[in-house]
Amino acid sequence: ESSTTCEVCQGAEEMTEPLKQCTAWLHAYFCEPARIANLPLPAFHHPLLQQDSFTRHVLWTLLRDVKFGEAVSYKQLADLAGNSRAARAVGGAMRSNPIPIIIPCHRVIRSSGQTGNYGGGNIMKEWLLSHEKLQKEKLAY
Repeated sequence: ESSTTCEVCQGAEEMTEPLKQCTAWLHAYFCEPARIANLPLPAFHHPLLQQDSFTRHVLWTLLRDVKFGEAVSYKQLADLAGNSRAARAVGGAMRSNPIPIIIPCHRVIRSSGQTGNYGGGNIMKEWLLSHEKLQKEKLAY
């Protein structure tokens, strides 16, 4: 458990509304996870998330179906996305994720239970999974 307090960057009054939403969402994720469900998701304008593709479908499925504190295997996510034989393609979609943490690719693990790879590094992936598990346990009390 961290002894540091969460701080929002200075100059928040100069931020655009989408950036304020993103900052509020990330602040809640790290500091007040119980609030996440009540916050709107920041607007997603990345071209990858606008085009009709399997990657987009996988990322939206992950965002919609795998909740805070949960994990899913690449194969399970492929099943959820409608193509049970596309576990490798799910891995490619995770590598292409333009907004990790918000679209929680760290929640996708190997069928063996090992964490697998993560663009931010495996130590970061393990920390994010531990953070969510600890916060979910706290919320259960």
